[in-house]
Amino acid sequence: MAKILLADDDGAVRDLVRRALTSDGHQVHVTQDGQEALDELNGAWGDIDILISDVDMPQVDGITLAEKALALRPGLAVILMSGFSDQLERAARLRVRKLLSISKPFTLDQIKNVVRNVLA
Repeated sequence: MAKILLADDDGAVRDLVRRALTSDGHQVHVTQDGQEALDELNGAWGDIDILISDVDMPQVDGITLAEKALALRPGLAVILMSGFSDQLERAARLRVRKLLSISKPFTLDQIKNVVRNVLA
């Protein structure tokens, strides 16, 4: 199972994703925004398999977070979440081997399947 760092400023989304993925056996560490996620990447949670991030967050947005995370961990898998398709198009410039996106709103099964796909 994977070690996942989750960054989202919406508490309901954080709880939904955490519950879905821990029920699949993953270890999920939750952060409230991109800056907190960066702090965790530089700390004890730096050794992660997947970064899951909302694109639209205050301070450090999800694309900037992904860029900085990939600079620290080039092999990292990234899943970006957004309710706005134009924001997900910005992710195309990311140089990452494993990049998937999911549009909000999504179901528990949909987020579980995206994680399974990025791990495959």
